[in-house]
Amino acid sequence: MPFTCPKCDRELTSESQSHYCARVSLDDLFKGKPEELILLFDKLLAEVADWPDVLVGTTPNCITFVHRRTFFVIRPMQKQLNLHFYSKEKLEEVPVLKSIFRTRMYENHIRLNEVSELRPQLFKWIRESYELL
Repeated sequence: MPFTCPKCDRELTSESQSHYCARVSLDDLFKGKPEELILLFDKLLAEVADWPDVLVGTTPNCITFVHRRTFFVIRPMQKQLNLHFYSKEKLEEVPVLKSIFRTRMYENHIRLNEVSELRPQLFKWIRESYELL
């Protein structure tokens, strides 16, 4: 059962989970950003938020998706969304910009500008990250 922080109203997996405790709205994160980025975010959110036991939270810089642990992060930038997720293997194919080894897994980064860049492979990678963590 999720726990809601009384100070920031962020949903957490447990009362002891550490987090950045600040009230941040999605509107604040996307203020001044192109409409295409908002539409792109909405498509990603619609897919991932419906998976079982996914908690979506906001920090001053990004949107986090948690299932036991954070498995997917979206950071709105000026003209792009920076996405990062995890994998067992190093991903070296386009559109992966970098794949950095962290403890026991790789952290992968992708940047997208528009909805037309969404591919089924991306959702497959994000789902694998969800299942990995």
